[in-house]
Amino acid sequence: MKTALVTGGSRGIGFSIARHLADEGFSLAICDIRSDRESASALEALRDAGVHVLYVKADVGDDEARQRLVEAVRSEFGELHVLVNNAGISPRERADILEATKESFVEVMRTNLEGPYFLTQACARWMIKQRAQDLTWAGCIVNISSTSASVASTNRGEYCLSKAGVSMATKLWAARLGEFDIPVYEIRPGIIRTDMTAGVEKLYSELIDNGLTIQRRWGTPDDVGQAVAALARGVLPYSTGQVIVIDGGLTLQRL
Repeated sequence: MKTALVTGGSRGIGFSIARHLADEGFSLAICDIRSDRESASALEALRDAGVHVLYVKADVGDDEARQRLVEAVRSEFGELHVLVNNAGISPRERADILEATKESFVEVMRTNLEGPYFLTQACARWMIKQRAQDLTWAGCIVNISSTSASVASTNRGEYCLSKAGVSMATKLWAARLGEFDIPVYEIRPGIIRTDMTAGVEKLYSELIDNGLTIQRRWGTPDDVGQAVAALARGVLPYSTGQVIVIDGGLTLQRL
């Protein structure tokens, strides 16, 4: 049985990713900043799928927490095959870039970019050792970015920059890990109905109804979860560094 680590995996997109990986038979390490009590129902649902689930409360933007997370996974499972860098935050306040604060910039970049970058570093080193010890070992790394990596939103510049950084990090890690046959992918969701988008639900619903997306509906966490599970299953073994856009045609140029 293979093992997957999903950050931000107790709700929203992360939970859907974890649920689909459980359906594929993966043992799961779930990382989030929520308490055990707050995460209990999600973890129970995952365990009901019949897989081994470890929950680690950890902030991926914190150096010591990342190290503790990796060691917990190593101690519990002894191996790791799939890393899904999903954890991310929006700015506490959507502020025009002429007014945005350095504090907000640092907070968002720490969680959305610094955290997954160095978690990937730690997990990649471990994966390389596993590969060297067992040539049949196979795994991958999946980064969850956003259409904000390429679409400018001037009232949340720090978020856009963090996701653009994740996109470049995907390319960097894909290039570096190619010699070890460890594919690295980027999933780029569009407008997905989650807690993060709840505050702008009315606005986006109207835009979608008026043709913002080609497929006139909200995206769902399930749309993203299915894509990650397919990558973890190995359906695109010769496509490292590629971006899979799940946005209903939002970013498709039209005349």
